[in-house]
Amino acid sequence: MKAADKRKWALEIARKLRAEYPDARIMLKYSNPFELLVATILSAQSTDKKTNEITADLFKKYRRIEDYAAAAPAEMEKDIYSSGFYRNKARSIIGSARRILSDFGGEVPSTMEELLTLPGVARKTANIVLYNAFGAVEGMAVDTHVRRLSGRLGLSGQTDPDKIEKELTALLPRRLWGPFCYLLIEHGRKVCAAKKADCGSCVLNRRCPSAFRLR
Repeated sequence: MKAADKRKWALEIARKLRAEYPDARIMLKYSNPFELLVATILSAQSTDKKTNEITADLFKKYRRIEDYAAAAPAEMEKDIYSSGFYRNKARSIIGSARRILSDFGGEVPSTMEELLTLPGVARKTANIVLYNAFGAVEGMAVDTHVRRLSGRLGLSGQTDPDKIEKELTALLPRRLWGPFCYLLIEHGRKVCAAKKADCGSCVLNRRCPSAFRLR
């Protein structure tokens, strides 16, 4: 597909999915930027539903960044055990809290460059925090749904999230970078599932290069 045609296709995808999922948005529950950061770290290799179950208790137990910074790793691991990869996640959460207190005056940083200095924070997490907590758009979050659908829809042939992000942001205007990932996520959950895509009910099936082959 030529570059110009791919850009038109990406815009068509955005338009059709926006009509299909007008309320597409982040499903993680949080009340401030640090809670969003914690929830996003916990959501890696887990579901939003499970993450919200964990944070319902976690956010009551740890109310301030200082509480996270002072937490004993073993206790934090126990608190978040059901999220999976709990040791690494505990280190990232505690380490991020301490870095925010020591380097950023207790406030979650609001730039990509600064967020990437936090332990365990890569571009996906940074993009989620920037867009949802600060309304800032410096890129596009690429999770498992976005990665899968980008390939199936013919928008990217890459498998590395950073390379997929680069290709997607080149196809779409900046104003769509933030919402586009949530449109793909919603479509991935409801129609274009990993194990079996429901191509028959997909609003994109007339042009999707993978339509019906995946049924």
